Amino acid sequence: MVTCYVRYIIDPYQLAEFEHYARTWIPLVERFGGTHHGYLLPYEGANTIASCSFSFASLADYEVYRRDSMLDPDCQAAYAYATETRCIVSYERLFMRPVFGANEDAT
Repeated sequence: MVTCYVRYIIDPYQLAEFEHYARTWIPLVERFGGTHHGYLLPYEGANTIASCSFSFASLADYEVYRRDSMLDPDCQAAYAYATETRCIVSYERLFMRPVFGANEDAT
């Protein structure tokens, strides 16, 4: 299993727009076979940091999602929305291997 962690720098004046963007992506990731773990939006402290994470069974499955999502009209609309509203200033992706517990295997 591989988990993609995304850290966003967002425009705090576009928080509602970013939340709309986030809610749009959760079912899209799941439609392509991923498990979305949700978004974390600013609450207290820094108002420009948001994050999300989602998992796929393998990096190869994630790469299929990335390829296919680029061609999907709903995904293209979500990207266009973020571009039009400028709610995302920048982002970075990290790929991690989850550890669940002493007797659980995440591979």
